[in-house]
Amino acid sequence: MAKETEAAPGDQAPAPAAPPPAEQAPAAASAPKPATAAKPAADAADAPKKKKKPGVAPRRGKKLRSHLRNTEKKIEAAGTPNLKTAVALLKQVKRAKFDETIELHINLGIDPSQSDQAVRGTVSLPHGIGKSVRVAVFCQGDKIAQAKAAGADVAGGADLVEKVQKENFLDFDVAITTQDMMPQVAKLGKVLGPRGLMPTPKAGTVVPASADIAAVVKEFKAGKVEYRADKTGQVHCGVGKMSFSEDKLVDNINTLMEAVRGAKPSGVKGNYINGVVLSATMSPGIRVSI
Repeated sequence: MAKETEAAPGDQAPAPAAPPPAEQAPAAASAPKPATAAKPAADAADAPKKKKKPGVAPRRGKKLRSHLRNTEKKIEAAGTPNLKTAVALLKQVKRAKFDETIELHINLGIDPSQSDQAVRGTVSLPHGIGKSVRVAVFCQGDKIAQAKAAGADVAGGADLVEKVQKENFLDFDVAITTQDMMPQVAKLGKVLGPRGLMPTPKAGTVVPASADIAAVVKEFKAGKVEYRADKTGQVHCGVGKMSFSEDKLVDNINTLMEAVRGAKPSGVKGNYINGVVLSATMSPGIRVSI
């Protein structure tokens, strides 16, 4: 058996050959696609917008905040003015562009839980309330023609009752009925009652058979309003528009105040009228000395 030859001291053994590199798969085939961080513009547009919290009013602008501060200073400086001065001040602090409704708020010293201390009635304002009133009349026979001739927007008998009951017809502001129609109109209590349209004798909307239906319709069309104390003993009633002259507003307010004073229940002890505030649709209230 032949002996292996030993390598010379100066000779170096050849380095082993490097293994062949492993075949790499194409990057496109093996590497996973990176996830997109941002949504497409179309998805962002379709995303629901954040809703405002209910009951939170938007921030007031600088001009509005300045106007409200000046208004508060004027009202505080006036104190408790008389009626004519309060009407003039209310016109000065006007900021709305539309014709605002002016309201009178009366705080009565009554106990609303007592049935004998209820305050309710109607009064014809000398200069109206500044808006057209839609009147519906439930009547029969010749009174239908009389009511329409006096200005009623709609008048009828059983057919009108059926229209309100089945079609929910409520395109009117005041409902008037004759006594003979009251049994049929009583069926509409659940429809007219919650909306404050149910005819009642206290409001003057139930007309006796011998009364002139045309005269009643004309009164409500001319500006006859109903006042009524709520559960807190407050009376809220419109007395005109901002476009009315000061004298007309003063006349309407005095007429309403006289009617409320005349409706004082006999069981009320102490002060009957605790306070009166005059305000408009978009203005703060002004306490009035009456």
